Amino acid sequence: MFNSNITRRRVLASMGASMGASVGTSLGVLPGLTALPGDARAQASSTWPNKPIRMVVPFPPGGGTDAVARPLSKVLSQTLGQQVVIDNRGGAGGTLGADLVAKSAPDGYTFLVGAVHHTIAPSLYPTLPYDLEKDLTPVSILAVFPNVVVVNPQRLPVKTFQEFSAAIKAAPGKYNFGSAGNGTSHQLSVELWKSMTRSFATHIPYRGAGPALADLLAGQIDFMFDGLGSSIQHIRSGKLRPLAVTSAKRSFLLPDLPTVGETVKGYDAQTWYAVWAPAGTPAPIVQRMQQEMARQFAAGGELREIWQTLGAEPGGQPPQELARLVSTEMPKWAKVVKDSGAKLD
Repeated sequence: MFNSNITRRRVLASMGASMGASVGTSLGVLPGLTALPGDARAQASSTWPNKPIRMVVPFPPGGGTDAVARPLSKVLSQTLGQQVVIDNRGGAGGTLGADLVAKSAPDGYTFLVGAVHHTIAPSLYPTLPYDLEKDLTPVSILAVFPNVVVVNPQRLPVKTFQEFSAAIKAAPGKYNFGSAGNGTSHQLSVELWKSMTRSFATHIPYRGAGPALADLLAGQIDFMFDGLGSSIQHIRSGKLRPLAVTSAKRSFLLPDLPTVGETVKGYDAQTWYAVWAPAGTPAPIVQRMQQEMARQFAAGGELREIWQTLGAEPGGQPPQELARLVSTEMPKWAKVVKDSGAKLD
């Protein structure tokens, strides 16, 4: 087994550079899954895998997606008996890597580790060479991370989310916020709040969440809706003040911290990661991969421990749950992009 302490430290560091249910007893056939009859289904299940598996991460090494993919690949290499190799294919906001997987052979030897950004991308790019819902088959959710509303208490000396909201509303444009870049979930989670409350704050995009967080700590910007995993050490040290989490329910890591939704009814914005396969991948292979992931997030699992250190909800849910999440997130973020006028750099 790999060293969980080393992995946990790596994930904590890498998450700053970016942004589960039990196994279903039965698996329905989703669009893009090939349901094989009788003998063919049994053969696919019994012979797979018999060679290394490629796990495409559509972002450069060191980012949040890469950070959650690498611990998963190490564990799956052990449980599947074949090496699971990380292939970083960054570019165009993760869409180049997603297109590569969409066009790969649906034989169970290529998977995509993607993120919430893949449900935002269709609204940011005029055209995409693939369709997330038609050309990729959902496998399972990998992890769900809440963002946390954090302020530099020296620049914005508010103590509650209600005080924060009142301050922003009373002085439109006075306060600014940082994000990992234009069109990222960091920015759009703020834009969603702004549109729901008719508030205004100035957006300052950075090339990654790390530089934005550094400027927040240095007092160059006022607030962020940052990933909980990257902010938690600064919250505990007192350098940042947390006001609320952006998830629909409170975080077990900071149970006394309210949600934004407790003040703004219906608000919910989270950073999540998931695994897809090319459309047409045999259903037994998709089911096997999902079940292996679910085992790693079961009680006592090493990945569950790492995720919970970061305040994440473990994944492992059946493909239908990922399909449902995608169908919900795409129209939500499309409206936020349209209302905010968010554009790529």
